[in-house]
Amino acid sequence: MEIKTIDIAAKEYFDKVNANSYFSGIITLNFSLPDQKDIAIPYQLGYGIQYEYTALHQLETENILPVNNKTIWEYCRQNNILLRSNKKRNCLKSEAKNFIKYV
Repeated sequence: MEIKTIDIAAKEYFDKVNANSYFSGIITLNFSLPDQKDIAIPYQLGYGIQYEYTALHQLETENILPVNNKTIWEYCRQNNILLRSNKKRNCLKSEAKNFIKYV
């Protein structure tokens, strides 16, 4: 599969009681192209841009990208791949936990 675009969408929940952030997400390869593929990022602990590092690790683990990349944006820049990444913050726990079920 030749990758032309990588889209990462995540939802983040902040647990005020324990002061932890959690997220889940979806990686979409080749958005709106005939060979589009969606990969789920399971609900897990992490904050900031951890969802991007997790997406990179998941793509490397599934042998979609070569291993030992420092960041996904650096890999995309070097390989002329369009990267779009976003995270919705302050979601409800159920919203973040069940995000991958709706895609």
